[in-house]
Amino acid sequence: MKQVRSLGYGLALSALVFVQIPVALVSILGVVVSTVLGMVFLLEPSVRLIRFMAGIDRNLMRRWVGVDIPTPYRPKPPPLVRARDGYYHHKGKRYRTATSPHIDRMLAWVITDPATWRELVWIILDPWTRSVLALGPTFVIGWGVWLTVVEGLYWGLALSVVAFFLAPAALKNYGLYALALLGPTANTQLVGQVNRLNQVRADQLDLQAAELRRIERDLHDGAQARMVAVGMTIGAAEHLVDSDPAAAKALLVKARESSATALQELRQLVRGIHPPVLAERGLGDAIKALALDSPLKVKVHADLLERPESPVESAVYFAVNELLANASRYASKVTIDISRRGRALRVTVSDDGPGGAKAVPGGGLAGIERRLAAFDGVLALSSPPGGGTTATIEVLDALPGDDEDVEPVNALPKGWRGLVYALCWSLCWLPLFPQGLVATFMLIFQPEERSWFLALYMPAPYQWPTVAVMIALGATMLATGIRLNPAVANKPGVC
Repeated sequence: MKQVRSLGYGLALSALVFVQIPVALVSILGVVVSTVLGMVFLLEPSVRLIRFMAGIDRNLMRRWVGVDIPTPYRPKPPPLVRARDGYYHHKGKRYRTATSPHIDRMLAWVITDPATWRELVWIILDPWTRSVLALGPTFVIGWGVWLTVVEGLYWGLALSVVAFFLAPAALKNYGLYALALLGPTANTQLVGQVNRLNQVRADQLDLQAAELRRIERDLHDGAQARMVAVGMTIGAAEHLVDSDPAAAKALLVKARESSATALQELRQLVRGIHPPVLAERGLGDAIKALALDSPLKVKVHADLLERPESPVESAVYFAVNELLANASRYASKVTIDISRRGRALRVTVSDDGPGGAKAVPGGGLAGIERRLAAFDGVLALSSPPGGGTTATIEVLDALPGDDEDVEPVNALPKGWRGLVYALCWSLCWLPLFPQGLVATFMLIFQPEERSWFLALYMPAPYQWPTVAVMIALGATMLATGIRLNPAVANKPGVC
């Protein structure tokens, strides 16, 4: 049951606080000592410790809560390379060894990364927020049962029931709160996109160079060699045409057969570059032609009225061709479904093979991923052992559509959603930090000055519940702001 599972996950997340607090103390001490006393060698290990705990939380949010938190770190600087003069050059200086410049580069990488300081704030504040949102429903259920059984207040049972059914929402809100602090910033996302585009460009250059080498090799070893042989055969026939007409005729027949074979090889080569059926009849009919040529029992369902751009068609066609070639080794039946999802082109290839397929560097599936990456396409593979293999190809914005109906990614919500979005993002800090987390320390140390903290003016039995409500309210407002953000709300697995 979803509620019971959420309560169990909440208890497990709360138990991690006993590990998180010592790690926070050690890492914060390392950061303070490294900055105040100049012991910079402690900074990187302290940050790595924080990142280790943040990585655990991201993994648990994805597995338990269904909120995918991308890794927000900037790319690690590449290793230094020794120059021709035998030294390592860094910031206008020369070093005999790479140790000192490596430490300097790693410190700059850690210090200038916004994720470092956001995770430092997270590891300080998270134990309190986690305890309220993850453990809060279980605590309220127990409190309601105690009020009902011990105090005889039957409204406590209703309180327990409400907390039981709100447990999944509380856990989801904690996941979105973690996304706000542990997810990538817009600047980090931009840097990641630039690095990905550079990698895709380098991969495509490699693929193009390999394709050109393949075409050159096929021409040199195939059609070119046959055409040279045809020329030599015709030359020999010229010498025999007067002295031995029968032999010359036989040589001409052989030359004609060789030219026909060379023409067939050229046609095969052209099909490997861009199949004529793909150019003339489109992706659906081209894949149906592949199915007819395959030794497998292939069933194709094409629900595609529009045609994508020619490069996209070619990339998807050859990807399906590779998948069919892989399936022919192990499977007997294949089903191919071609459809659209909005403006995205989706092709699903399923077979009845033994499963266990996975993409390995340098393999055919990795090549498909590299080919599709140039068009912002992805390959999703599901291949459990003994359960067959299902490969799904999806290329975003591959099909024509009405651009006016597509909301810009960075467009803010409008109407009442825009009002709630603005209120949540502008006011979430108020109950979360001063009225929640700071008030917690005030209650612990009991200062004489109560200032404007609401919990300090409440009767003693209601002070801690007030702090918990404030923390939950602030985290919920922050989570609501994330839910209403179009750049996050449209991501699968977030809402």
